[in-house]
Amino acid sequence: MTTTALSRRPVGELLRQWREHRRLSQLDLSIQADISTRHLSFLETGRSKPSRDMVLHLAEELDLPLRERNRLLLAAGFAPEFSETTLDAPGMTAVRAALRQILAGHEPYPAVVVDGRWNLVEGNVSLGLLTSLVDPELLAAPANVLRASMHPKGLAPHIVNLGEWRSHLLGRLRRQIAFSADPELEALYAEVRAYPCDQPEPEEAELAGAGELVVPLRLRHDAGELTFFSTIATFGTPLDITLAELAIESFFPADRRTAEILRSAAATQPGAGDAVTSSIL
Repeated sequence: MTTTALSRRPVGELLRQWREHRRLSQLDLSIQADISTRHLSFLETGRSKPSRDMVLHLAEELDLPLRERNRLLLAAGFAPEFSETTLDAPGMTAVRAALRQILAGHEPYPAVVVDGRWNLVEGNVSLGLLTSLVDPELLAAPANVLRASMHPKGLAPHIVNLGEWRSHLLGRLRRQIAFSADPELEALYAEVRAYPCDQPEPEEAELAGAGELVVPLRLRHDAGELTFFSTIATFGTPLDITLAELAIESFFPADRRTAEILRSAAATQPGAGDAVTSSIL
């Protein structure tokens, strides 16, 4: 199921498509949404027209992304509920400041802000330690972080545990596709999946070895081997599509040696401690 196909369908068919995508029966969804199965059936077949509140209620029960909730509303003949504001808009001043603060505050360790399709929004100064290993062509706007990570001209040749890290990233992308049904993410998955990998790719359930708590990223670098783990932060209560789709990935040193290399690099790097600024942030 793709959002391109969904956008051409009436609201009842969209509801049915999303219900099936979420692997729910009509009975499951009707119980979850506290409506009758008959009413849900009438909505899906077009025999009944949903109210605006009903569209939003069912979208909530189906756990749809904000972008898809707007699509349902439009298909039902209603105005969108959720804005999609560019980050450079005046109303985003506080958001831009918060992102800058997070990026700068994470120095001397790398951090990056990406949108819902893994496109680079911004990174801090220390991210340069990683991007220095990537072919400049892959960093031309709009740079895609997943592509830059897994491409043969990107980070991939420098990743010691490429098979393991690649399996982890592709698993994240599959879950994102399952949630959003985004055709652009499906195309990105197919592209990245086709990149060569000369290491075994374990199943996600097999990624954590004995005594390991997270899947590490291990990088060969001129300064020495770097080992990271990462955290992902999102906005907690977004009512705007742009904010809902932003994610901040912060990389932490997984050992003392990596921490020392990063601190040393930051001490000799002009502008260390300040977030990289752009026309967006």
